[in-house]
Amino acid sequence: MAFVLAVIPARLGSKGLPGKNIRPLAGKPLLAYTAEAALSCKRLNEVLLSTDSEEIASVGRALGLKVPFLRPPEFATDNAPTILALRHAVEWFEQTRGREVSAVVTLQPTTPLRCAEDVDRAVEIFLDHQPEAESLISVCKAGEKHPLTLYETAGDYLTPFMPGVNPTTRRQEFPLVYWRNGAVYITRRDYLLETGRIVSDRPLFYEMPRSRSVGIDDLYDFALAEIFLSYKGLLGAAEGVS
Repeated sequence: MAFVLAVIPARLGSKGLPGKNIRPLAGKPLLAYTAEAALSCKRLNEVLLSTDSEEIASVGRALGLKVPFLRPPEFATDNAPTILALRHAVEWFEQTRGREVSAVVTLQPTTPLRCAEDVDRAVEIFLDHQPEAESLISVCKAGEKHPLTLYETAGDYLTPFMPGVNPTTRRQEFPLVYWRNGAVYITRRDYLLETGRIVSDRPLFYEMPRSRSVGIDDLYDFALAEIFLSYKGLLGAAEGVS
């Protein structure tokens, strides 16, 4: 039977917004939203918090998360990729628990509005496509973020980011595309350890609504997330989701 390990990476340092992983959002530390969703999941066999900070570890334990180690400092620098923290967590778990992991679910605290049902459904999709699938990512319809609306600079002028684009094309005629919202990443264990990659070239996807796809990098995003939380029921009804 597949064993699914979830890892919540939450380092202390952040160039854009120091301490954001435990910064209050609508009265609770940001980490609390991901902790509550993860601990309510039915398809996760184990949930670990990976952090380099005793302060974050203390908050995590108070939220019910397991924090059996502190992440080595070299895996928590501004330049250290998340894969190092995931690999460390997987290897620690397998060596200390004597149980091989089948899939690794990465849940970033900076996408706090996902719910347990999002994670469980994503895991179900991923497991239903084993052993072929290497990874899965959560996505949201592009909407106003559609690549056909993007431009890049050319001196004092702009040129379409995508060559051959007709700038007068109506939005209703845009092809359906998605953007990666950062809420859920799932990677097959052997693919993650052998390639050092979290996302493969051809990942599966799980679609989420905009109301649960807010990613937090700065204070503007905190404010946006609080608005979404305040109007959660209304937004969900408008998008046809619960």
